Amino acid sequence: MSVENPSPNSLDTALDDAVAAAAFRRLVRHLQHRHDAQNIDLMGLAGFCRNCLADWIRDAGFDGDKADARALIHGMAQEEWKATRQTPATPEQLARMEASVAKNKREAS
Repeated sequence: MSVENPSPNSLDTALDDAVAAAAFRRLVRHLQHRHDAQNIDLMGLAGFCRNCLADWIRDAGFDGDKADARALIHGMAQEEWKATRQTPATPEQLARMEASVAKNKREAS
């Protein structure tokens, strides 16, 4: 199937749920492996991070609570992730994140 210049809504009809689920699982495994990709950097570049993915699976119907969802996405409890993987954010990283998140708000309107 070829989809040229797809609209954002075409994703719902052009992408099979099983394919989307497989890609999502691969993304999560990739992020679990690439713990050097800090959440603050993901937020600064793309406006989302592992915690956002955890929130999105809850929005989609995941039965667990926020801590369960974050543990699933991080591959460990969030407290363990922060203690063993997360580095302190720099002022520059925080500024990039704020600018990136502002773009999310404009596009959602």
